[in-house]
Amino acid sequence: MEHSELRDRAAELPTDPGVYQFFDGEDVLYVGKAVDIRDRVRSYADPRGERIRQMVERAGSIDVAVTDTETQALLLEANLIKRHQPRYNVRLKDDKSYPLVQLTDHSIPRIEVTRDPDPGSTVFGPYTDKGRVETVVKALRETYGLRGCSDHKYATRDRPCLDYEMGLCSAPCTGEIDAEAYEEDVAAAVRFFEGETGVLADPLRRAMERAAGAEQFERAANLRDRLDSVESFHGTGGEAVAAQSDERAVDVLGVSVEGDAATVARLHSERGQLVDRSRHRLDAPAGGERSAAVLTAFLTQYYAEREFPDAILCSERPDDSDVTAWLSAEGVDVRVPGAGREAKLVDLALKNARSGPDRGDELGALADALGLSSVDRIEGFDVSHASGKAVVGSDVCFVDGAAEKSDYRRKRLPDGNDDYAGMRALVRWRAERAIEDRDDRPDPDLLLIDGGEGQLGAAQAALSETGWNVPVVALAKADELVVTPDRVHDWDDDDPALHVLQRVRDEAHRFAVQYHQTLRDDVRTVLEEVPGVGEETRRALLRRFGSVENVRAASTGDLIDVPGVGEKTAQTIRERL
Repeated sequence: MEHSELRDRAAELPTDPGVYQFFDGEDVLYVGKAVDIRDRVRSYADPRGERIRQMVERAGSIDVAVTDTETQALLLEANLIKRHQPRYNVRLKDDKSYPLVQLTDHSIPRIEVTRDPDPGSTVFGPYTDKGRVETVVKALRETYGLRGCSDHKYATRDRPCLDYEMGLCSAPCTGEIDAEAYEEDVAAAVRFFEGETGVLADPLRRAMERAAGAEQFERAANLRDRLDSVESFHGTGGEAVAAQSDERAVDVLGVSVEGDAATVARLHSERGQLVDRSRHRLDAPAGGERSAAVLTAFLTQYYAEREFPDAILCSERPDDSDVTAWLSAEGVDVRVPGAGREAKLVDLALKNARSGPDRGDELGALADALGLSSVDRIEGFDVSHASGKAVVGSDVCFVDGAAEKSDYRRKRLPDGNDDYAGMRALVRWRAERAIEDRDDRPDPDLLLIDGGEGQLGAAQAALSETGWNVPVVALAKADELVVTPDRVHDWDDDDPALHVLQRVRDEAHRFAVQYHQTLRDDVRTVLEEVPGVGEETRRALLRRFGSVENVRAASTGDLIDVPGVGEKTAQTIRERL
């Protein structure tokens, strides 16, 4: 883009706060934020550095998004950087997006907290405190009965679900509320997110006063806490203020930049004791970046959905005053210590950053055994179901050998008693999201499939269909054999490389089974088809055993112990399940 063309384009832009993006065709080259979009974009006509000059020359178009506040611009910028991974931005790997609230584009909209909104949805945010956002969404659902279920559940309901019984939904799926009345409730939720706090605060306050008057003090206290979150939601842009009278939680950050790569080491201290440490890799644009700029990028991208510490000690001052102002508004004291114990902590963080990522002997052994350059990031997959009902898939993530639970995902899959088809659908879902840049996580170094040659073949088919080029292996439970596309490995039981895969495989299995059990209401039809098992008996069985899968595994004696189940019924249950 010529400089004269850039100036002309900038003259047409708004003077509001917001975010701007430079494009090369459909590729996002750079994302930035501004208090005044017009002035900031105009400044690129006279770039100060070679990197920015190259970016402007490559750019063919500019797009902008106006926000209400500078803080929203800051958060939106971080979201867009993580979503598009622009070449000319400093980018933090292994992180997630800020949460959003969406009302889906349906005749009966669904409300939910998400990082990946559906096309056509009405979206509010981004926010930094997911816990606070979830509190507000739950309060909205309790007050206005907005549905939170999936389209599949909504379409197949013939009677109200448990959310209706708990007062979280008005059950439009079964006609308990008509579409016009539901639309009015959705409009009230929209008004709240647009700034009309009283739409939610007033009903909560009345409920709190009624609970206190009825001497239901525990409920009144819960409502008071919820009311506090609601009333402060718009005052801070939805971000929780974490100021403390004393600094009980402190993060210490050290930055090391080498060429195009950067590492931020984080030490976490609670009440004066170091309790956690981690390293984070960032991509620095061509030509390198000053460590202060890398630190700024890390701060805005890392503290998504994380509780703010009371203080952050840095190896140097961040180079963006908007970032430090945002953290200050959150009650976080950002400082660069010059001497004393705090300075020693910063020196320790710097040593950790300069030492680079420590992948450990186990990961090194696994990479060598599989012929890969690294296996720092592994995703594990498993499928769970009950005779083809409530089929679910898990996608867990391990980084540097440790579970990264913030990157866990789960997927409801089409019903069917075919493990291979389920695995193929699960891996295809993950691969399509990666190929289409709809997944906010970086590509893994290795995919691990829970199963044997059949499950591995299903996963390979999904990868081939989508063109996602990621190494994949399977670990079979029976003999603990590691199955690769070209051979089967029978490693020793004490092999450290096998231990890594076992941890990932076992966690994927646990996470899949846990999700399957949360959906056990959807598989109740299996019990309903058993002669002699009525509604009351079915409920008693599920209360006793927790899930249909556990009912299936129960002995005849265990079944007879359940009220309403005789020997004949117990035998029938075992035969049918």
